[in-house]
Amino acid sequence: MPLAVHLLGLAIFAQGTSEFMLSGLLPNIATDLGVSLSDAGLLISAFAIGMVVGAPVLAVATLRVPRRTALIAFQLVFVAGHVVGALAPGYGVLFATRIVSAVAYAGFWAVAAATAVSLVPQEVKGRAMSVVAMGLTLATVVGVPAGTVLSQHAGWRTAFWAVAALTLLSALSLRAALPAVAGGTELPNLRRELTGLACPRLWLSYLITTLTFGAGVVTFSYLAPLLTEVTGLPAGWVPAVLALYGIGGLIGITVGGRYADSAPLRTLIVGAALLTLASAALARTAAHLPVTLVLVPVLGFTAYLVNPVVQSRVFRLAPDAPTLVPAVNTSAFNVGITLTPMLGGLTIDAGLGLPSVAWVGAATGLLGLAATAWAATLERRNRPAPPPLTATPRTPVTTAATTDS
Repeated sequence: MPLAVHLLGLAIFAQGTSEFMLSGLLPNIATDLGVSLSDAGLLISAFAIGMVVGAPVLAVATLRVPRRTALIAFQLVFVAGHVVGALAPGYGVLFATRIVSAVAYAGFWAVAAATAVSLVPQEVKGRAMSVVAMGLTLATVVGVPAGTVLSQHAGWRTAFWAVAALTLLSALSLRAALPAVAGGTELPNLRRELTGLACPRLWLSYLITTLTFGAGVVTFSYLAPLLTEVTGLPAGWVPAVLALYGIGGLIGITVGGRYADSAPLRTLIVGAALLTLASAALARTAAHLPVTLVLVPVLGFTAYLVNPVVQSRVFRLAPDAPTLVPAVNTSAFNVGITLTPMLGGLTIDAGLGLPSVAWVGAATGLLGLAATAWAATLERRNRPAPPPLTATPRTPVTTAATTDS
């Protein structure tokens, strides 16, 4: 795998840390800025809204721009947003910087995905995407707990400064490692890319992306206050438990990557079913520390088990749209990140308590399971009929290339 692909994963790690570290910063941000916990939670949704809008728009807008130039420009805007966010005097400014940073991050994600798959042969494009996506998983293992520790000991603004510094270092590394390949050659294929998106099964896959990832992120978004206020975990132990979630996610994305090509739909069904059950179990047992400590890494495992599948399957469903396919999929991820924390905040404001966010995750996971079952049904209907039996002698049948897509 080229070094540049790994460095793209490092860049996603730096920026992905910012995307998810607010789950551990929410209590301190709410206290410092004088807002409610549910209002602070809207900062997560603000970031996701920027991602939803930014990914497809910037993927098209930067087709004429060399990919290396576009990637570094997006990172510099992201850095500037975090500097302003670290200095924000109030909630409104911080909210605006989250949207601006998210738009830049979305543009980076879209161009990074197209860049990664362009640097490797066809047979390892899915593996390249897994390497890039691994950066996001590592952000939950290392970045989110580290941000929580910084917030607890030096204030939440310090975590923003750290993300800005790490992103700047990442931009310098990509400047050195990426080839300066012009992106203008993609422009004549824009019509072809838009035509490639006109596939109903592709949009069903986007719906699965939204539901499965949204089901996982809603509980994680409020996990820190749930652990301290419901489970009774001392605040100093929160980063360690968040790391357990990340470790589960790292194992999940590794296992998911192994089966993403050979059994994608079965992997999705198993992941969505387990995520639904784990979310419901946490909602029922959040007050019990030992059970919660077991369920947190299980939630991480199930949430990220499906990630390599939803990332790579869209390329197989629409091979003629290699730029817009990952961009719209990024938007699909962030529709889930936008809607489910908002629903979780509404259940908290309605007086249903912090465990109610896990019920939101369970309900969303159940919808994701239903959508995946629908996709599997369509896949079976679209399979070509087997050839008629003949009297010729049997020969061994290899199964390496047989997959459910």
